[in-house]
Amino acid sequence: NRPSTEAWIEKTGTNNIGGYVTYSLTKWNPGDFDIHWDRTVVDVSSTSITLDAPITNSLDPAYGGGNVAILTWEGRIRNVGVESLCCASSFDTTNMKDENHRWMAITMNHVNDAWVRRVEAVHFVSSAIAIWEGARRVTVEDCKSLCPVGEIGNFRRYAFHTIGQQVLFQRCYAKHAYHGFSVGFTAPGPNAFVQCYDHLPFHFSGSTGGWATGVLFDKVTVDGGNISFAYRDVDGQGGGWSAANSLCWQCRAAQIHLPSPPTAQNWAYGNWAQGYGNGHHERPHTFLKPESLFYAQLDDRTGGRAIEHEKILIYESDETTAPTPEYAVGMGDRSKRPDLLMDRWIDSMISMYPIHSDITGSIVFNDTLVKECRLNVKVSPPVDVIRGQVVKGRQVVTGRRARTSLWRGSTRPNDLARANPNLTRFVPGRTGRGLTDDLDTLTADMKRDHVVAMQHFPALWYERRRDDHARNRRADADVWTPFYEQPFSRSGQGEAYDRLSKYDLNKWNSWYWSRLKTFADLADQKGLLFIQEHYLQHNIIEEGAHWVDYPWRSANNINHLGFAEPPHYAGDKRVYMAEAFYDTTHVVRNHFHREYIRKSLDQFRDNHNIIHHLGVEYTGPLHFVEFWLDVIGEWERENDKNVLVMLPGTRDVQDAILNDPKRSSLVDVVDILQWHYRGDGSLYAPEGG
Repeated sequence: NRPSTEAWIEKTGTNNIGGYVTYSLTKWNPGDFDIHWDRTVVDVSSTSITLDAPITNSLDPAYGGGNVAILTWEGRIRNVGVESLCCASSFDTTNMKDENHRWMAITMNHVNDAWVRRVEAVHFVSSAIAIWEGARRVTVEDCKSLCPVGEIGNFRRYAFHTIGQQVLFQRCYAKHAYHGFSVGFTAPGPNAFVQCYDHLPFHFSGSTGGWATGVLFDKVTVDGGNISFAYRDVDGQGGGWSAANSLCWQCRAAQIHLPSPPTAQNWAYGNWAQGYGNGHHERPHTFLKPESLFYAQLDDRTGGRAIEHEKILIYESDETTAPTPEYAVGMGDRSKRPDLLMDRWIDSMISMYPIHSDITGSIVFNDTLVKECRLNVKVSPPVDVIRGQVVKGRQVVTGRRARTSLWRGSTRPNDLARANPNLTRFVPGRTGRGLTDDLDTLTADMKRDHVVAMQHFPALWYERRRDDHARNRRADADVWTPFYEQPFSRSGQGEAYDRLSKYDLNKWNSWYWSRLKTFADLADQKGLLFIQEHYLQHNIIEEGAHWVDYPWRSANNINHLGFAEPPHYAGDKRVYMAEAFYDTTHVVRNHFHREYIRKSLDQFRDNHNIIHHLGVEYTGPLHFVEFWLDVIGEWERENDKNVLVMLPGTRDVQDAILNDPKRSSLVDVVDILQWHYRGDGSLYAPEGG
């Protein structure tokens, strides 16, 4: 282990990244950039230990040195692979930016000595293959990522990506990626990309940020894009120095960005690209031998010539400026045929080196072995309100109430350690606390901690860049995780203020609603309550930044809701959109409110533990509460069902509803939040609206 100490962070100058705008979001903190190498000790002397593979960063005593500890990992999966597959994700063919389908074809974590080979991934939103931090010694070879379907923005189109160690990507091809070949946050390395080809990407290949070490790009071509080991500053959620002790060998790209980070170095040899940065650039635009540094090192390590040399697509290099007539004639004839690129080279390798599989004794799965499985799931008794008490069956429900997180988060260790639960938080391809929550684990945690109810609401905004509370349109779609998914899908049309496509309020985000349904089902089985808030008032009255990326804002959707554009920010700071938002006389907005409320009811029609809530912050007008309850009553009559309803609001609004015989009959619980009696007995009760 190499700790990321305060002294080292100060030396690298990353202790104040973004200090002039978003200090708490992007600066580097001690403990967040530790490097953990998983190695085997093969020899010990009185002064040293010898490891089975190199470490990729100095252990300087001035910056915390290093630590060695015994690692025991029971249950780690070993010697597993995936090969010879064509994976295709079905999508909405009318929307070439559709994201309501599979994001990643193959991911690996918690594995040792594993492989993926001869896999073609088509139409996925993000990765063909992603290797996570618990993976070690993985080879990915002869694979293709083709025709991704999704937004053109960050965390999409990460064709081949790793934050693992000792991962080799060789002979891989990516087309129209965002990051074709990439290494992520503090990847401990070494990680190698050998003979990889990135065709017309939308962004760079290289390190996405956060001190990845020991990255090798060997004979990598980025056609129409850049290779970057750059200092990213605030970009990439405080990516800072993206790579250290990393090397580009005989690569081709439009540009190679290669700085020399404090306490480390980066190198580039024999590359055909415009060079940027103060790292070590040597012999640019030169043909070098060995053809591949990786395979030369492989020979040195094994003491023989590896068969991989036969699989190198050799650049037919000749630096002469005075070719012979015979050479010119031969090359003229060769020029009548297209050059051989990596996509067809992979095909030739598959043909020349076939895999011979012996499946004797294996179970071959077919339709006859697939049987319908009906689980006898026990559901707890329905929730009801009897004599002022919330009960399930004959038991009064007691325990704490939790609420999902409003907006914060990152994937750094310190943030993950203190993350609140969230049902619709999404980090592509990654599951766990602070990432995409595992809902079974979340409900088990609630039972353990005596949390009897979870209160969910639509999150404040989708992505973390807006945490700076700025009101300007973003310059690009380099969005930050974790994403807080919204109830509506993107349309694939135009650009919202986050520079992803605009929302379509007629189309539901299937992932968002299925997550809520899954949680409701699990909570039903475990006797937990689910309080489903329909609205979050925070977006429409308070900081102006809360309205900027809101799906309901006219600039962010294709549905012509008629809100003023550009919006007026009072005092060049605050937004007052509540009156317009709650205007049910507006025909278009009335329609979308009605459909949204009905969706919130439809999704949980078969659950027994749902309490519908207008919104914990609601201080709006009486007429919108009447409208909300009328839609619920209409739905109940149509579906012959009775749902539990919790009424928030100011005292005058609540009193008016409770004095209304028709609407009060729909209310089961009153949530008293916006008014109270002071210590002297006087009443604090601002008016609604």
